[in-house]
Amino acid sequence: MAIIRELNGITPKIGERCFIAENAVIVGDVVIGDDCSIWYGAVLRGDVNSIIVGDRVNIQDGAVLHTTYKESIVEIGNDVSVGHNAIVHGARVGNDVLVGMGAILMDNAVIPDGTIIAAGAVVLTNAVLEPGVYAGIPAKRIKEGSEAIRAAAHENAQGYMEYKEWFK
Repeated sequence: MAIIRELNGITPKIGERCFIAENAVIVGDVVIGDDCSIWYGAVLRGDVNSIIVGDRVNIQDGAVLHTTYKESIVEIGNDVSVGHNAIVHGARVGNDVLVGMGAILMDNAVIPDGTIIAAGAVVLTNAVLEPGVYAGIPAKRIKEGSEAIRAAAHENAQGYMEYKEWFK
């Protein structure tokens, strides 16, 4: 069974129709929307500040969401995929976003709607991106935003709506 732990009097809130893997960890000030999936080995550690996850979000295997005390919170919009082993540390992520495997989003970075962060990319502290595709260290825009990019990110999140049902 997943570790869902109250901390400092705050219990995580999990929406309806969510799949939480047996070894996922959700601690403290965490709010998860409806129809989400939190996969194997994922950690959402709301111990030092808030983590807010929208609807139809998938946090994939080994991903970590955390913040900096009194400095940042994690906000994730709707229809977002956070890839395997990605780190979202105090960043704000819009709707219809794909955060690639092993990507790192640092404190107070802002990822707009309809954006793809490539696998292994690092979005630096306080970076405010424009829609598009970003890759590299530090992450640079390699393709401007478009409806096709937004649709690809959205479609990825929709796939996880199906996958979670296999596990429920």
